[in-house]
Amino acid sequence: MVDYHSSNNQASSGGPAVYMDPREQENDWDRDLLLDPAWEKQQRKTFTAWCNSHLRKAGTQIENIEVDFRDGLKLMLLLEVISGERLPKPERGKMRVHKINNVNKALDYIAGKGVKLVSIGAEEIVDGNAKMTLGMIWTIILRFAIQDISVEETSAKEGLLLWCQRKTAPYKNVNVQNFHISWKDGLAFNALIHRHRPELIDYDKLRKDDPLTNLNNAFEVAEKYLDIPKMMDAEDIVNTARPDEKAIMTYVSSFYHAFSGAQKAETAANRICKVLAVNQENEHLMEDYEKLASDLLEWIRRTIPWLENRAPEKTMAEMQQKLEDFRDYRRVHKPPKVQEKCQLEINFNTLQTKLRLSNRPAFMPSEGRMVSDINGSWHNLEGAEKGYEEWMLNEIRRLERLDHLAEKFRQKATIHESWTDGKEAMLTQKDYETASLSEVKALLRKHEAFESDLAAHQDRVEQIAAIAQELNELDYYDSPSVNARCQKICEQWDALGTLTQSRRESLERTEKQLESIDELYLEYAKRAAPFNNWMEGAMEDLQDMFIVHNIEEIQGLITAHEQFKSTLPEANKEREAIQAIQAEVQKIAQYNGIKLSGGNPYTTITPKSIDNKWEKVEQLVPQRDRALQEELAKQQSNDHLRRKFATQANIVGPWIQTKMEEIGRISIEMNGTLEDQLVNLREYEQSIIEYKPNIDQLEGDHQLIQEALIFDNKYTTYSMEHLRVGWEQLLTTIARTINEIENQILTRDAKGISQEQLHEYRTSFNHFDKKRTGQMDIDNYRALLVATGNSLGDAEFARIMGIVDPNNSGAVTFQAFIDFMSRETTDTDTADQVIASFKILAADKNFIMAEELRRELPPDQAEYCIARMAPYSGPDAKPGALDYMSFSTALYGESDL
Repeated sequence: MVDYHSSNNQASSGGPAVYMDPREQENDWDRDLLLDPAWEKQQRKTFTAWCNSHLRKAGTQIENIEVDFRDGLKLMLLLEVISGERLPKPERGKMRVHKINNVNKALDYIAGKGVKLVSIGAEEIVDGNAKMTLGMIWTIILRFAIQDISVEETSAKEGLLLWCQRKTAPYKNVNVQNFHISWKDGLAFNALIHRHRPELIDYDKLRKDDPLTNLNNAFEVAEKYLDIPKMMDAEDIVNTARPDEKAIMTYVSSFYHAFSGAQKAETAANRICKVLAVNQENEHLMEDYEKLASDLLEWIRRTIPWLENRAPEKTMAEMQQKLEDFRDYRRVHKPPKVQEKCQLEINFNTLQTKLRLSNRPAFMPSEGRMVSDINGSWHNLEGAEKGYEEWMLNEIRRLERLDHLAEKFRQKATIHESWTDGKEAMLTQKDYETASLSEVKALLRKHEAFESDLAAHQDRVEQIAAIAQELNELDYYDSPSVNARCQKICEQWDALGTLTQSRRESLERTEKQLESIDELYLEYAKRAAPFNNWMEGAMEDLQDMFIVHNIEEIQGLITAHEQFKSTLPEANKEREAIQAIQAEVQKIAQYNGIKLSGGNPYTTITPKSIDNKWEKVEQLVPQRDRALQEELAKQQSNDHLRRKFATQANIVGPWIQTKMEEIGRISIEMNGTLEDQLVNLREYEQSIIEYKPNIDQLEGDHQLIQEALIFDNKYTTYSMEHLRVGWEQLLTTIARTINEIENQILTRDAKGISQEQLHEYRTSFNHFDKKRTGQMDIDNYRALLVATGNSLGDAEFARIMGIVDPNNSGAVTFQAFIDFMSRETTDTDTADQVIASFKILAADKNFIMAEELRRELPPDQAEYCIARMAPYSGPDAKPGALDYMSFSTALYGESDL
């Protein structure tokens, strides 16, 4: 209770008389009790008119504000009228003490309403102190006419000012920024009246440069049609540099209360705008999801056939181009789609969260566009991608093998064809018919040497046939020409065999007639033929192409080559022995004076050809040495690439695994506010993104390995594909974790959940999340609900599980848990509330007209409603009537019908 007597003593001693309203903190009243005379005049008239507007309801009024309230009777009556409550019975005596007691009763009542009065005592009122009386009346006006005004979470003076600004915003030349000079030209008063009662004022005829006419027009219309008494004189306002703020506020508050019905309509419109804005935003998010999902699925649909194409290419160059195209797909085309897929899941989760928070049905994408459908298509894409890469690598190995075999086939076939050239003519000649006995014997020996040579070439023919068969099995593109050439060689070989057998039979028939033989020629022929064949084989081996894949294989070839070189001295001795035979022939012929005609009758291998081939072998040996050393250097370089890749991969692989485990722990053991967690997670995400150069370095090393056709790496168990998948999963996991925190913030802000509640929810959830997976099974969730104070029967638990696990997955996430807890403990807009709001706008009709929607709602939301509301078909229907009830229930789905 306020001690009014002490207040009176302070005022009597000359101290300042001020008062304070607990909401407005109006401490600017008459600082030092100095009122501008013009303001005091305006306040007297305005406050007197305001008091009479209420006292006339009790059949009385006042004439002089500082005189008529001195006995306290009309002051108590005024408070009873404006509050609707009974005050204590007044004292009817005429003595000063009776008047003071009555005024104190009124002041006690004001204090009981939470108003703090400072330096205003009953004695000042009884003594007719004008400034104290005006201060007291202003306190009453603030408490009973202005304090309860509330517009969009603002109250009292700010709320009244905001109400004026919103109502006069569409009017030209009106800019309400305060309660003094903004009202001097009178247009703001006229705009307020026109906004609510447009038929009373022709606003377009008013002129800003005629304030007296504007003010008088507004005051007269308000008094005549709105029952708002004239509280001020237009001349006082116009002739004052700064009209009294409290007088203006008092008068404007009368307009606010006069139009309180319209204010209710505005509140209803605001509710509808809020609901429609949420619905429009959700529809935009749904459309964005559908488009993004369609684009991603279309890209997957177009990409999978390309990855599943197994049409083989004919050459290595064509397959290398395919591999390069695949690398471009991996580096350029796929990464943006990975991001799109991640963003699609984030958008879907955010949309579902917003729908739950706004009490809307869950979003069901079009058929085939669910997140699960996209994940399935993505799985198919990655399966096709893996198979395509394996196929290309196998195909490159096959083509490499084919090129090697084809070149080997051509070399052996050329050597064989060169050897068989002229052999059929030799075998079909009849030279033995006219030859002497010695010549026949010589021909027979020569034929035996040829048969030895023929047998030696049998292995080469078999090798040619085997290579052709392998080329056919490996689907060599030029197999027809290979087969034709092989067929020709085989047929020729069969013919040579037949002709050889036929000539032997002919020579054997005449052998009895042949006795003379040149043993030296024969020995030469027999030793020269295999040695010549050995040299041809050696030259063929020295020129043979080789393909290796590691250092061990090339070192094996080098070892074999060194072994071959170690046999050369012995081979050279054989060559010298053969040449010695030929030298012995020449020596005997010279010694005996024999004139040799032609060459050795038993062989076509001359000493010169042997020397030429030996020189060729000696030239090929160092060439083979250089080729093997070059390949050794290449394999050492490849081994360096393997080690370089393995070193980095053995760092990156465990790093990715560690980060995945850290994210798992962070998602379960988060501390601090959600905003702190979100900031920490984003910083953590940035630290992961900053690790991307290490992945790019690995990609570069991997490309060098593939370009070098390296297919294995014994130094690491990590493949580039394994690391790519781990990296993509790491980015996706941190993005999902951030999205969960963002959704928790949305839930907290929308439902008004405190940080302490969220911490309590998280602690409870983690306690029952035994496996630390971020979700729990049905039994643990039931235990969690019981622990949080929920009494559950089977039916109630089944209802709750239908909310938190609508897909019957058997697991409950933390987000679903807090959604349920917030849903059970907070209130949201419902279809009934929206229907009630529309009913206010429709003036209690069961339908609403388009022009009413356009008048009360913003243009875009009014048109949104008009386009979606069905025509009203009730018995009281009018042309153009719209059904707002079915529209409102549709906003919340079938569950609210």
